[in-house]
Amino acid sequence: MVRHLITTVPWWDTVDLLAAHVVGPLVAADPALAATMDAWIDDDDLWVARAALLHQLRFKADTDTERLFGYCLRRSGHPDFFIRKAIGWALREYAKTDPDAVRDFLVREQRRLAPLSVREALRSIGA
Repeated sequence: MVRHLITTVPWWDTVDLLAAHVVGPLVAADPALAATMDAWIDDDDLWVARAALLHQLRFKADTDTERLFGYCLRRSGHPDFFIRKAIGWALREYAKTDPDAVRDFLVREQRRLAPLSVREALRSIGA
């Protein structure tokens, strides 16, 4: 049902709200749903992929960093602004919990990430 809501007249404001406040809590409550996120990140629909990128926004210390960083890399070459912005936002939000992990990731993978994603990721922690 949530996927239907994401793909029906999608835009960033509704997708972001659903990702952080509906999808994320559902995955947290049922970790088996992480497999659904693994499928969503590769979806051709950019809004579905954006929801996968953003579903851990509120997880803080419970963020699956391997999944977060992996999703960012899997979508790093995506041409759409909304995907590149979501990558940066997801990293920026996690940087509030573990800035060193995000800095290390950015140093290691900066050439693979769009400048917009890197700028967004660094907004709360600096270079």
